[in-house]
Amino acid sequence: MARGARVERLLIEAMAKQLPPSASTLQLVDVHGRAGQVLREVRPDIEVIYSPTEYSDWALEAESADAVAAYDCEPDAALLESALRVLRPGGRLIIMDSKHDPDEGYVRTLEAAQYTRILVEMGAECPLPVGVMMRGEKAHTEARTTERIKQVANRDNTQRSSRYVYLLVHQTPHKPVWRMKPSDRIVWEAVGVAGEDEVVALTFSSLPKAVEFMQPAVMAGHITNVNKIAKFKWDVAKNLPFAMMLNPSDEIFDTHQVAMFEIDHQLAEAPDE
Repeated sequence: MARGARVERLLIEAMAKQLPPSASTLQLVDVHGRAGQVLREVRPDIEVIYSPTEYSDWALEAESADAVAAYDCEPDAALLESALRVLRPGGRLIIMDSKHDPDEGYVRTLEAAQYTRILVEMGAECPLPVGVMMRGEKAHTEARTTERIKQVANRDNTQRSSRYVYLLVHQTPHKPVWRMKPSDRIVWEAVGVAGEDEVVALTFSSLPKAVEFMQPAVMAGHITNVNKIAKFKWDVAKNLPFAMMLNPSDEIFDTHQVAMFEIDHQLAEAPDE
């Protein structure tokens, strides 16, 4: 791979780290069609819904996209305005400019365009620092975190339409990676319910769906030890030796007892943000 192509790939892979949690499929606008292919290799749940060639007059409904990716672009006023219109609340604009360096002025530009949760940083090390990555979010319309989660979760249906499912997990030992010792044995126990002579795994079609379920279940005391939400490819999850229930309501605990079951942590994918 030529050096230029390698640098471009590293910069786009850095953009992938800024993608937001989404429903089962992440709806992406890929400006100029430059980033979508690599981003889909990193996040196969991405669906590129639009690839505009211009910064304005996008033929796309308002609040219909989870993210806008703009590779080798600058924060032009038309781009910022168009992206803000099509992003859903909590959606993200991610701009990668390979020709410039991080500058405080980019923060002010995004703030003036009404973006929140702004991040401006170096694009990537290739091995020297290259480019500038700019990220901004469209403000949520709900102030409470629980309601924000529901906004995203409600966009998902009860069917599995992505390549992943999510499980609620209790990990021991419960400590960050940097504190792990070579002698530590990582054990994952996932949340399920006791069925008739079997354990039924509770699975979720997206990260927001899992969080939406977990919050009231924790507050009601049904589950008390979950410290991780684990992401599995469907092709892996479907071969687990357990029946599965997709996107249950927390009312499941009114009629069924919690049943934890051990699962191999090495089968999981890298976590979402």
